[in-house]
Amino acid sequence: MYIIRGGETLYGKIRVQGSKNSSLPILAASILNGRKNTIRDVPKIKDIDVMTEILSYLGADIVRDNNLMVVDSGNVNCSDVPEHLMREMRSSIVLMGALLGRFGKAKVSYPGGCEIGPRPIDLHLKGLAQMGVEFSEGHGFIYAKTDKLRGADIHLDFPSVGATENIMLAGVLAQGTTIIRNVAKEPEIVDLQNFLNRMGAKIKGAGTDTIKVEGCKIDDLKQVEDYTIIPDRIAAGTYLVAAAITNGHIWLTNVIGEHVEPILAKLREMGCMINCSNNVIELYVDKPLKSLDSLRTLPYPGFPTDMQAPMMALLSTVEGTSILVETVFENRFKHAQELRRMGANISINGNTAIIKGVDKLTGAMVEAKDLRAGAALIIAALAAEGETHVEGVCHIERGYENIEDNLTALGAEIVKKY
Repeated sequence: MYIIRGGETLYGKIRVQGSKNSSLPILAASILNGRKNTIRDVPKIKDIDVMTEILSYLGADIVRDNNLMVVDSGNVNCSDVPEHLMREMRSSIVLMGALLGRFGKAKVSYPGGCEIGPRPIDLHLKGLAQMGVEFSEGHGFIYAKTDKLRGADIHLDFPSVGATENIMLAGVLAQGTTIIRNVAKEPEIVDLQNFLNRMGAKIKGAGTDTIKVEGCKIDDLKQVEDYTIIPDRIAAGTYLVAAAITNGHIWLTNVIGEHVEPILAKLREMGCMINCSNNVIELYVDKPLKSLDSLRTLPYPGFPTDMQAPMMALLSTVEGTSILVETVFENRFKHAQELRRMGANISINGNTAIIKGVDKLTGAMVEAKDLRAGAALIIAALAAEGETHVEGVCHIERGYENIEDNLTALGAEIVKKY
């Protein structure tokens, strides 16, 4: 658990980690070329540990040196992903597209990860089926096979990040051209495109509504000698909100301002002072923050669902009433009950949270039920009166690298107890 004594004002400078949500599909993509790939700024988090274990099981040779990973997929000879590892991390589903491209078959179980409501993979399966993949199910496994992946014109019913990534990966070694419409526009999709193109793939359109993948042969792909993962925009947002709730003054380095603009816009609306330049963001608070009439989560470039929980913690401490609407995932308000233990005034009606700011939060024993809920509880604890014990550290460590060290460097009183 984390033991946090609230009341300290955060001040100082920290560097933002590499993106979790870029690293995972890029590591999956390393299967495609059957060569050595050198990737920098891979965060040291539990989800990466799981993906590394999966790739090693499949036959990849992996060398890790702090945030540098070298993945040699030349000896990958297996297309069955172990069930116990699939269940630990939802992002493992993107291995399906890479395995189908390389071997024409894959055996996976339904993925796990955080319990934040249904996140069906039907869009993944529907898109891959249009490319010639046949699916069967049995004993909790999904069996996928194809004689030859073929390019197709695919329209996603919803701009799913995972489905976009899986179809992109499958399209790299497909015969012909794959056009994917109504795709996710997240920066992590652009990062995956850039990595694949560095490998020799022919992809364009990431960041727009339509992505075009011209299929090639495995012999056309080359090793990636040096690729750096983009900064993690959700980690950046989390530290900015932590500074805001403590009336702090921090500087974040290694952050792309454009990627966090939806978060910055809401923090500015609340009264935070923010300056951006040269991949550095400065945030400080010099007056009482105010509530938000409306905060609605949306696919990028809207406000990210992964920042909904941290913002709920912040809004619990400002004067006035805020309305927060979650449109991306069902059942993503589990943190509300835990925040109530700390004195927050939050009522839930379907996918809407009504948050009435209170004078102060108080320390309590709380439990993180998922990754971002854990971040929200840490943020609330930083501002709470007294001591807070946050259990469920395993969830938080799935996505945040050295969060206790970073917060300590900014002046927080936080220790990890085993």
